[in-house]
Amino acid sequence: MLAGRGFGKTRAGAEWVRGLAESGGAKRIALIAPTLHDARAVMVEGDSGLLAVSPPWFKPVYEPSKRTLTWPNGAVATLFGAEEPERLRGPQHDAAWCDELCAWKQAETTFDMMLFGLRLGHAPKALITTTPKPIPILKRLVTNPKTRITKGTTFDNLKNLAPGFARDIVARYRGTRLGRQELNAEILEDTPGALWTRSLIKMNRLHQLPDFARIVVAVDPPASIGEKADECGIVAAGITHEGQGIIVKDASERGLSPHSWASRAVDLYHQLQADRIVAEVNMGGAMVEAIIREVDASVAYRGVHATRAKIARAEPVAALYEQGRVSHWGAFEALEDQMCNFTGAQTAAGASPDRLDAAVWALTELMLGRKPLPNLRTF
Repeated sequence: MLAGRGFGKTRAGAEWVRGLAESGGAKRIALIAPTLHDARAVMVEGDSGLLAVSPPWFKPVYEPSKRTLTWPNGAVATLFGAEEPERLRGPQHDAAWCDELCAWKQAETTFDMMLFGLRLGHAPKALITTTPKPIPILKRLVTNPKTRITKGTTFDNLKNLAPGFARDIVARYRGTRLGRQELNAEILEDTPGALWTRSLIKMNRLHQLPDFARIVVAVDPPASIGEKADECGIVAAGITHEGQGIIVKDASERGLSPHSWASRAVDLYHQLQADRIVAEVNMGGAMVEAIIREVDASVAYRGVHATRAKIARAEPVAALYEQGRVSHWGAFEALEDQMCNFTGAQTAAGASPDRLDAAVWALTELMLGRKPLPNLRTF
């Protein structure tokens, strides 16, 4: 259910769960929100939540300490927050209500854990209620032939909303980009002010590799480790003898230990017969090189130090794309999402587009001030 603010997504989700519980259509139900607090405050205790929509003769017993609601016929719903996807490891369900999927911080991991547990009954199913944003998981779901889509806008339910909301909020944002997303529930592909657009990347996409003069693997190491750490950006790029830059591989991942990301970078270096590993050393200093050389002391390595803001480093590389001098070999969904949502305001807010950082370092090494080597690379 892709719908705007105030459409009634929460009410629809709560009624769907109540109907399953009352009819016996589901016995074990997962209720997943961006945070555990949201699950409790919105999905259960909210004005349109499960407690509010349940009739007195069939009201569930809510036990906050256990994170459960239990109906008179034994159906049980359990609350989860997307910030703790590992809590979904183990429990089994025959239905799930996923609220505001596009606000989940670990959307991919949490959704995967939910799917692994959605294995009870004859026809397990999930309802996703969200205001849409162009995130990878949502784009995959809406193109999946097994997904049934319901759409709605704020205007469909305007008569049930406060008059002031229509007068002030809707009037202010109607027709704007933010209004198209939050009121009309449109999936907007390009972000105003972003250095890249999807049409620009798509226009220069390649499906066959040419010969390379030089290949590098760039690494943007995370400042910390663990599941909540930033991604480690690992991107390989090459340059042809004609001077065309090509993104070849995105091996970035979250939660890698230092030895793991170094091993991944070195493996990619050997796999592509690369000429150099380039790594940002602002956070790790000499330790970054030491970790890489612990995996393989023979690799050609260069540390790079960021002296300018991310946006300033990215702008010259974005210009290369505009000139048609950079292509992607195939599609890199996560990397391209970071590129097409990358703005100065985003970095000022503390965002860390690590895949993009690695791609910028790779293309800077290859195309901005460093000459390609004379040897010919094919694979």
